[in-house]
Amino acid sequence: MATALVLHPTPNFLSPIPPTPNPRLHRHRYRTEIPKIPFSSSSFRNGGPAETECPVPLEQQPINEYQNLSTSFPFSWASGDLVEYCSRLIATGASFALFVGLPVASFGVFGAQSEPLKQSLYAVSGGFLVVTLAVVRMYLGWAYVGNRLLSATVEYEETGWYDGQIWVKTAEVLARDRLLGSFSVKPVLSRLKLTLVTLAASILACVLVLLYIDGGQIQEAENRVIRGVYNDDSARSFEPDAFCGGDPGPGPPQ
Repeated sequence: MATALVLHPTPNFLSPIPPTPNPRLHRHRYRTEIPKIPFSSSSFRNGGPAETECPVPLEQQPINEYQNLSTSFPFSWASGDLVEYCSRLIATGASFALFVGLPVASFGVFGAQSEPLKQSLYAVSGGFLVVTLAVVRMYLGWAYVGNRLLSATVEYEETGWYDGQIWVKTAEVLARDRLLGSFSVKPVLSRLKLTLVTLAASILACVLVLLYIDGGQIQEAENRVIRGVYNDDSARSFEPDAFCGGDPGPGPPQ
């Protein structure tokens, strides 16, 4: 009877060992971005299992509204990188202050040409105001989408404003929408709130500086007036015709 000879392969101890990556040699670039929940909208648009019986039109579904908002101008600024977000806001305010606020402050405000500090403050205040309006618009848009994502019901219109309907989300749709709203929309709203507080403080600081400058100018003008030299009695004595009625007072000395 033939015996089977089994040959076991000998281990190769001379095989190259892959190098272990050294974390010190790799430098990662950290970017402060709002986390985005990945989702596939193809099944949602084509009628997936969670949205088979969804009567809400596609353009009014919260997840599609979020997708459109996150890619539209200027709402996409708030959900992007923090450095890019701040740079765009600064560029918007600086452009308005330089090309619109500065000319208006130079030719539209009385006495601003002789005072460069007031002229600059007026222009900077205008830039802050424009940026504040843009951030408020972004906040309103993101708050609207966030409320629709976190809500258990969806208000929609089938054909027009006169036939409003309410659809109750299924458990799967509600869990997905609330996950998206909690981790992608709420951080955006927090960033926008902090931006609005910073802009309000900046505008208030500009207003206080302008009031301080105007108050100092008024006080300086009052100090230039010599009290007791000119009053109504002395004016009446030299110009009696300028006063109607009353005691004409003594005439001018002969």
